[in-house]
Amino acid sequence: MDDQLNVPLEDAELLAEVELTTNLIIAASEADAALPQEVVDRLLGVEAEPAEGRHAFPTQQIRSV
Repeated sequence: MDDQLNVPLEDAELLAEVELTTNLIIAASEADAALPQEVVDRLLGVEAEPAEGRHAFPTQQIRSV
């Protein structure tokens, strides 16, 4: 019988998302004005320019966790 309470206590994707959000909140709280889009993109790990054969809109880069 499977134990329904036997679940992983760590979610790598959630931890990565929390890290991204935390970095963005810290940067925003330290800034005197609104963050430029380039800074937000860099903090969130999105590409500004599409590579050959990629989408024309920013997408999140794959990170190793």
